[in-house]
This record gives sequence, structure tokens and C-alpha cells, in this order.
Amino acid sequence: MITTTMQMDISEIKTRLRQRYPFLLVDRILEVEPLKRVVGYKNISINEPYFAGHFPEEPIFPGVLIIESMAQVGAMMFGEKTEGYLAAVNKAKFIKFVKPGDRLQTEAEFIQQTKNYAKVNLTGTVDDIIVARAEVTYYFKLEER
Repeated sequence: MITTTMQMDISEIKTRLRQRYPFLLVDRILEVEPLKRVVGYKNISINEPYFAGHFPEEPIFPGVLIIESMAQVGAMMFGEKTEGYLAAVNKAKFIKFVKPGDRLQTEAEFIQQTKNYAKVNLTGTVDDIIVARAEVTYYFKLEER
């Protein structure tokens, strides 16, 4: 079996994900093994709009956006799927805060696929310290052939 490992910059990411600013939450993909594993990251910047209200005195990257960022990285292992949606989030756990200046790196590992649904384990780290974990299920609207 041949596996392909590749890196992707933001231009390539935008060809595979439909999200756009301010909800495109992936800056770079470092490794991809289709239907097995993907590693990518989001740089957290103080200039992002949600920090004006979350929280001005002590800015913290919102947990829901941590999950969204990690799920977007995970979706990159399904490049051949045309339309994908986040269907479920299970076992989510936030361990440490993610703050401006951090690089939220996500490693996603494939669990299983059944018809239009796929399950993936996600682990988010900052400086090699685990900050969040979750298991997500994607729903893919497959093209009829």
C-alpha cells in the first residue's frame, strides 16, 4: 500500500475547505496520510475578532473554535470528499488555555468510516503540551456516480 505525505499551504487548504475568514481556522498542513492521519496548525493572533469579547482583560481562544480548528485539520485527510460537515463531537476535553501568540497544532487520526460518516480522534497541542482532545464524526455528502 502506498501512502502519500504532503504539506499544504493556505492556497491549497482553501481548495479543500469551504470555510473562509473568519472561520477558516487552519494555516498550514504539515503531514497528510489520506484516510489515516493529518497534522496541521493554526496560529493564534491577538488581531482575531473574537478576542475583543473573549476576554479583553485576558484573551483566551474560545473552546468552540479550538474544536472547529481541530476538526478542519482532521477533515484534510478526506481530500477526495466534496462536501463535508461536522456531525458530532464526543469526548471533548479542554486541558489548558490557548492564548494569542500560541500555535495550536492538531494531530488527527482516523478511527473508522461507515458509508457517509467518518470518525476521527483529534489532539491539540501548544509547544508539545496537550491543550485539547476530542473525537469527531464527519458527514460527507458523496457525489452520485
